Amino acid sequence: MLNFVVIFIAVYAGMLVLLYFFQRGLMYHPSKTAFRSAELTALGFEIATLKTSDGLTLKSLYRPARSGRATILYFHGNAGHAGHRVSKARPFYDAGYGVFLLSYRGYGPNPGNITENGLYRDGTAAFEFLRAKGIGQEQIILYGESLGAGIAVELARGRKFAAIVLESPFNSIAKVAQSQFPIFPVKFLVKDRFESETKITAIEAPLLALHGKRDRTVPIRFGRALFDLAPDPKKFIEYERAGHNDLYQHGAAGDILAHLESLKQNP
Repeated sequence: MLNFVVIFIAVYAGMLVLLYFFQRGLMYHPSKTAFRSAELTALGFEIATLKTSDGLTLKSLYRPARSGRATILYFHGNAGHAGHRVSKARPFYDAGYGVFLLSYRGYGPNPGNITENGLYRDGTAAFEFLRAKGIGQEQIILYGESLGAGIAVELARGRKFAAIVLESPFNSIAKVAQSQFPIFPVKFLVKDRFESETKITAIEAPLLALHGKRDRTVPIRFGRALFDLAPDPKKFIEYERAGHNDLYQHGAAGDILAHLESLKQNP
């Protein structure tokens, strides 16, 4: 019996050490493939070059808005890179919205190590790029997809954007991680915590949150918990049969466009 206990403790401790030291490998799944420049150019995108406050040069994708339309600053999730969101963004640029698809440090062709603070710097650099193009805050819609919701909430604090859209968001990565590994005290060990629940009260833009009820990656209760803390005006749409990555197959793009149009009619 004693030998069993010793072995159990040793295995448990070993797994805990692995979770701690390899946590960013579990959290971030970047694709390092290059952008398909010819294909993107044909769709009206240009390669945007950003400078971050810590000295990195990042390449992202930008398609200008039609006259009178806002620009969507899109923060993608933890996998792939910005080029993989071009088709997903099509309903928005087809409707005339500008689209800036930020590709983070360590994603796609970009250098750098991926950390929470680094991603916040990348988000700020994208915002400053749009401002340099003469696009004001009131003409920018922040869009956060899953992990990107944490970046959108950070950037939205104290700034009056046109709107903020959060797809499959969460209140805290540490709390989501704890739900995924319930037998380990991982909420105390997470380095990149993305504590959006402490920031959401400071947003000044109308909020739309969307979540699938069958989401097992970020269960809907975490999105609801964040939404409940947000100030008005706000709207939550849940999709009965959707999971984490398939909201657009259940009509999310149309719901987002309708919501943005309603904001124009009711400023």
